[in-house]
Amino acid sequence: MRKTINISVCCLSALLFVCSCSCGNRNADKAAEEAAQATADSVAAAQRTQATMDRIAKLPEEPVFDIVTSEGVIKVKLYSKTPKHRTNFAKLALEGFYDNILFHRVINGFMIQAGDPLTKDEANAAMFGTGGPGYTVEAEILPEYTHKKGALAAARRGDAVNPYKESSGSQFYIVQDEMSCSHLDGDYTVFGETIEGLDVIDRIASVQTDGRSRPVNDVKIIKIIPDDKMDSGTPVANE
Repeated sequence: MRKTINISVCCLSALLFVCSCSCGNRNADKAAEEAAQATADSVAAAQRTQATMDRIAKLPEEPVFDIVTSEGVIKVKLYSKTPKHRTNFAKLALEGFYDNILFHRVINGFMIQAGDPLTKDEANAAMFGTGGPGYTVEAEILPEYTHKKGALAAARRGDAVNPYKESSGSQFYIVQDEMSCSHLDGDYTVFGETIEGLDVIDRIASVQTDGRSRPVNDVKIIKIIPDDKMDSGTPVANE
């Protein structure tokens, strides 16, 4: 009887050892597969980023982009003297970051604001206006660029928590009324201007809004793309 028990114990120990090795191998294989996939994803992301930057380098010094909205097209020119904002806006646009983003803050007689990726999901409604790509852009505030009608400017957090006036990584606003926005001159980076579509700005600004200045019926950016007729000319200088 004792022999039988000893043999059974030995067999059980051997079985447990084999199972342990097998599980260990499977875990190691899974970890290796995950590491390989992570590396492949990282390489693919780097390649996409490089392709985007190569495309940006071929744009004119002051590229023109079409902000295609559910209310019409707003055609904007980006300034060469605000290169950090110009490149950042172009990069996000070309990557599709702005696709299907809402105008989440609209104030008639003032401005219209968009660029928050949280607005792609209604479940985030309570947080609309707080989202971004996870970084800020260094201020490029120049006296010659003022808040005229159609000016394209970067939103940002207030001075109390943002003394260097760094811009949001993605949120922007477009001036509807110059007089109402003139007090913003010198405090926010204006990095472009509207060259066509002022009527679209007025149309968006006039929609019905709720108590938080959000349109009652969604006003959406369908996409932002380089203007085909303008997508040529002097390449952007290296930063």
